[in-house]
Amino acid sequence: MQKHRIYTMSFARVYPEYVAKAERKGRTKAEVDQIITWLTGYSQKELEAQIEKQTNLEDFFADAPKLNPLRSLITGVVCGVRLEEIEDPLMKEVRYLDKLIDELAKGKAMDKILRK
Repeated sequence: MQKHRIYTMSFARVYPEYVAKAERKGRTKAEVDQIITWLTGYSQKELEAQIEKQTNLEDFFADAPKLNPLRSLITGVVCGVRLEEIEDPLMKEVRYLDKLIDELAKGKAMDKILRK
């Protein structure tokens, strides 16, 4: 079976889109980074290294130091698909991140985004 093309996309390519989406809505790059580090367990330095290395999304999530166990609390619809119905584990991780960035851009409080 052929991999979805998003898996081979560089994280460095999508990261600026996440930041731009957040900044258009008055949020910050630091908040985007906080969400990514919360979700993946990367430190800020490790996150920057992944961007520098042009790591693809498949490896970005596969190499994540500690995926947050609270990520299963992320529910809802992203890109027209209900998160709870996504069966492919990697696609689910990608969509979790998309959903968190959407919540940030919609003005949701950081404590709620990080499921505190």
